[in-house]
Amino acid sequence: MPARIPPIQCLLTFEALARLRSVTQAAEELCVTPSAVSHRVKQLEQILGVKLFGRADFSLTTEGSEYLAHVREGLLALQRFPSHQPSPGRRKLRLAVTPTFARSLVMPRLQQFAQAYPEIDLTLQISIPLLDVVAEDADLTIRFGTGRYADVEHICLVKDAVLPLASPAFVRAHGPFDCAADLEGVPLLRSPLEPWRTWFAAQHLDWPEPSDGSQFNDIGLMCDGAAAGMGVALVRLRLGAPWLETGALVRLGEADAFRTPVPSPHAHYLCWRTGTMDRWECAAFAEWLKKALD
Repeated sequence: MPARIPPIQCLLTFEALARLRSVTQAAEELCVTPSAVSHRVKQLEQILGVKLFGRADFSLTTEGSEYLAHVREGLLALQRFPSHQPSPGRRKLRLAVTPTFARSLVMPRLQQFAQAYPEIDLTLQISIPLLDVVAEDADLTIRFGTGRYADVEHICLVKDAVLPLASPAFVRAHGPFDCAADLEGVPLLRSPLEPWRTWFAAQHLDWPEPSDGSQFNDIGLMCDGAAAGMGVALVRLRLGAPWLETGALVRLGEADAFRTPVPSPHAHYLCWRTGTMDRWECAAFAEWLKKALD
């Protein structure tokens, strides 16, 4: 008899893999990643001290067959026991995300995640870039920056490119804009999240970073300001898609400077503390979000 009772998720995974004999099918049934299936089976074998599967086709060893009978008996007993919980087996996942990223990229896709993983209750919490305002109890965090995060594990979610955008009325009033230099003297909206120097350098303009004009610490607010006619904003195109699609913001002209996006030196990263991905709901969300944004 093992020194401790194996985790229930290991037993469920073992039973599914023994029945389906496919890591992929077991992962789909359990709504986890294939790597999570392999990890759970390995964990169960370490706890028991025996090999459960003998070959690559997932045929059971003698010990595996004997143990499977006990596992199924135990799971059946648990299924028969009446539950008074309104939401048995539900998982909680807390995501800290920057406001505009949530608005432009997460929310339009979130219903897909809810349909794929109905047993996961997702809580969204707002984080503020640069100020490091993040809910400490968040399981996963989306950060915007260079990706040099020594305190957490992370993967790159979205790289983006920038273009100057403004409202149609602003373009009519202050244009025409035939070349990049035509922005001289035009109100430029500022944000420490996306300095103008990236675009200036790409256009071979030896201009300093603007020090005057309205400033925003949220890209969405800056887009709203530009849509209201306050000036020209340097906007990441994927985040600015909702404003472009509705026509609230437009490109300034037909010149290459205003039609060819410039890669941003920063990107959005999904970050987590070591051990977080051992929870299948966290691994499932990370895998889903990466694919949804590709």
